[in-house]
Amino acid sequence: MVTALLVIAILVLLIVAHELGHFFAAKIFGVRVEEFGVGYPPRAFRFGKIGDTEYTLNWIPFGGFVRLFGDAGETQHGRGSFVDAPRWKQAIVLVAGVTANVLVAYLLFASALHLGVPKAVDSANPGQDARLIVADVVPGSPASIVGIKPGDEITGVSDEKGAIVGELTAQGVVDFVRARAGKPVDISYIHAGTKSTVTMTPANAVLPKAAGQPALGVALVLIAMEQEPWSVALVDAFHQTLGAFRMIARDLWTLLQGAIHGAPDLSSIVGPVGIVGYVGDASQNGLGAVLMFAALISINLAIINLIPIPALDGGRLFVLAIEAVMRRDAPKLAIQALNALGVALIVLLMIVVTYNDITRLFA
Repeated sequence: MVTALLVIAILVLLIVAHELGHFFAAKIFGVRVEEFGVGYPPRAFRFGKIGDTEYTLNWIPFGGFVRLFGDAGETQHGRGSFVDAPRWKQAIVLVAGVTANVLVAYLLFASALHLGVPKAVDSANPGQDARLIVADVVPGSPASIVGIKPGDEITGVSDEKGAIVGELTAQGVVDFVRARAGKPVDISYIHAGTKSTVTMTPANAVLPKAAGQPALGVALVLIAMEQEPWSVALVDAFHQTLGAFRMIARDLWTLLQGAIHGAPDLSSIVGPVGIVGYVGDASQNGLGAVLMFAALISINLAIINLIPIPALDGGRLFVLAIEAVMRRDAPKLAIQALNALGVALIVLLMIVVTYNDITRLFA
């Protein structure tokens, strides 16, 4: 329940930030904002009215909206009308939402890096909280047979004589296991919050490129919480934002190519149900990890909104470009039909990804 509320809070924050981008750009360029709402109608509460703008709280708590005077497809004209504004101003108002999401992602990345996020390290500094995590398991290996999974935390390694690995590092465990070929080794670990201890015997021919080396068949990584001063975090956040933008755009392009060829791979796409699981996992690693995940969602929202699908900002920008080339407004009925089609496509996509989320959950 707490995780679900956290997900709702993140989505509301990011969508409201997106709408604030439209809001401020509209105000700057003289477009009248009739309503700025948190949540979606029906209306629950009216905070008040400042100038031409009403500020409201609405019952459906999954985002927010900006209602512009003379928005696309409407017949409202006159001073402050969105459709009467020059097309370059309309384009800036539309792009401002995406820009806001990118800016929020940058600030979230910077905050996460400053608060501390899990990073792979060779060894922990004195007093630093570190965990030895299973990164991968070789199929058919001793570790695989006893049920150790990627993501499990190794909490202790010992042998039948009581010798232990004092400082849990990846290299320390490898050296300990390598010296005990054919002898049982006890591994204590945590899986899904449950502590367990199993006994395994290191064997040869477990690792493909080291057949003569005794091994258990696990790849280990030491994860420690590392904090950066603001001066460093603000610089690194820029690279994180750029890298996330490139990664998500590449993955989306791969998905679109698959859709064009009739075989879209939706296995890596998650909806609201899947996000709850990811946020729950991130919350186990502290606030910094949650903020990092929220930043990735914000970049996702920015890129998705740039896709030229009707009803999204990208679709409206595409229509503006066509109007600029044709030097006349698009027919009102055509805009309304395209928006309806866009909404239908978005709803269909949400149904598909939610179905995939539920399928993965029960699997």
